[in-house]
Amino acid sequence: MHATLPLLINTDFPPLKRDRLTTLQVNLGHRCNQQCQHCHVNAGPKRTEQMDRETVNEVIHFLSQRAVSTLDLTGGAPELNRNFRYLVEQAVDRDIHVIDRCNLTILTEPGYEGLAAFLADKRVEIIASMPCYLEENVDQQRGKGVYQRSIAGLKILNELGYGRPDSGLAINLVYNPVGPSLPPAQQQLEIDYKKHLLKQGIVFNQLYTLANMPIKRFGSMLVSRGQFNDYLELLRQSHQDANLDSVMCRSLISIDWKGHVYDCDFNQMLDMPIQLAGRHRPRLPDLIGVDLEGCRIDVAEHCYGCTAGQGSSCGGALR
Repeated sequence: MHATLPLLINTDFPPLKRDRLTTLQVNLGHRCNQQCQHCHVNAGPKRTEQMDRETVNEVIHFLSQRAVSTLDLTGGAPELNRNFRYLVEQAVDRDIHVIDRCNLTILTEPGYEGLAAFLADKRVEIIASMPCYLEENVDQQRGKGVYQRSIAGLKILNELGYGRPDSGLAINLVYNPVGPSLPPAQQQLEIDYKKHLLKQGIVFNQLYTLANMPIKRFGSMLVSRGQFNDYLELLRQSHQDANLDSVMCRSLISIDWKGHVYDCDFNQMLDMPIQLAGRHRPRLPDLIGVDLEGCRIDVAEHCYGCTAGQGSSCGGALR
């Protein structure tokens, strides 16, 4: 992907500035029990990068010092980090809402059988990748057998109350297109998902539709197929100015497994650290006491992926 990086950086994407910081998104490492085609992190079973205890404690200290309301945990599979439960417990003790970006199959991995019960006990919101309600499409994108293991994970969560009315346990699913296309309308697709999955006794709260980002593994696939520039043009031509007010980078910062700070998870994967006066590569402790509101957000060509069509960010379609 390094060969395509200049194309991403040279952009005319509209300038963005930060609002009040509400969400700390933390990448706990690149190790994952899956290796999905659309992964913008290049995560997989052979990756070894993992956030250590010292850096996790820096995250906890930041949460204690700043008025952040949400901790958003991602990876790889964030649950594979040995400090995952410790961090969740510390955040919950500070009345911070925790989101776990879960791939569902981790719930049935040997040694992780009690993970779902832990998440329910701590009332962690789950955002789970489920790129289609059809088995063939899911297995094509995420690997053979992933669909059935995902269904098994969803049933475990439903039994614990996730997705049930009045349980307070939210599980939201994430749809990604299989190839270089924009996701369909989120509202109608959610209806289709709920109708199909209910046949298997599965319920969930919301469906988020996300556009694939032309970086890392998905970007490399586009390059190999000669589709990279066409996909970038699709994103550019589908840009909607109305989506600019709602992109998550305006209220979120992203932390990598070493503790460095970025405007968003996608900038993190492109090695575009947040701009902070006097700091070449800011770490999380550098931001304690710093007012980020009104600061410039680094943008690049991939940002059109968040504003194309309905728009999509880490929380799904924007409008």
